[in-house]
Amino acid sequence: MLTFKNYNIADWFSFYRIAAAPFLLILLWLQDRELFSWFLLISYSTDMIDGYLARKLKITSPRGSQLDSIGDQITLVVGVIGLCVFEGSFMKDNLLIIVIAFSPYILQMLLAYKKYGKATSFHTYLAKSSAIIQGLFILSALFFSPNYSLFYFMIILGLLETTEEIILIFMYDDWVSDIKGIYWALKDKRRQKENTE
Repeated sequence: MLTFKNYNIADWFSFYRIAAAPFLLILLWLQDRELFSWFLLISYSTDMIDGYLARKLKITSPRGSQLDSIGDQITLVVGVIGLCVFEGSFMKDNLLIIVIAFSPYILQMLLAYKKYGKATSFHTYLAKSSAIIQGLFILSALFFSPNYSLFYFMIILGLLETTEEIILIFMYDDWVSDIKGIYWALKDKRRQKENTE
């Protein structure tokens, strides 16, 4: 049975991102761009903190990886909604590119839920890099204005990351967490065990 004692400090940072989402949506409803931007920055900061703590304190776990992924996805969605509210013209002008970029992500989510019954938590190097660039773009757009170079870099990196995730879904029959990438997956004992069974 899960109790508060079962969760570690890294998990609580992930919980913060999930719990902060309704508050961020209220700030959007109030049209408070400055407060929304600062609290979104805090949410993105907790993403870096929880991963660092989990590795440093050696408290990584499949549950923690899943919580982290849920927190990441919610924060990204709230950030995109924030851009729609405060940078609506930019989002409208680049709608086709955004739809093209998000389509493989939706496909990846559908494949994961069909195969594993939940979202992936591979946490590849590409995924981490993509999340950092997404956060930088969203926050810089909210604090200042959208930067097209960063926007295109984010789109390209996001497409590469999503493609890798889709390939990894086909490589693993069972849900696993913390795979650095395809190269490491090829040597992963968990996958090799699946193939010998």
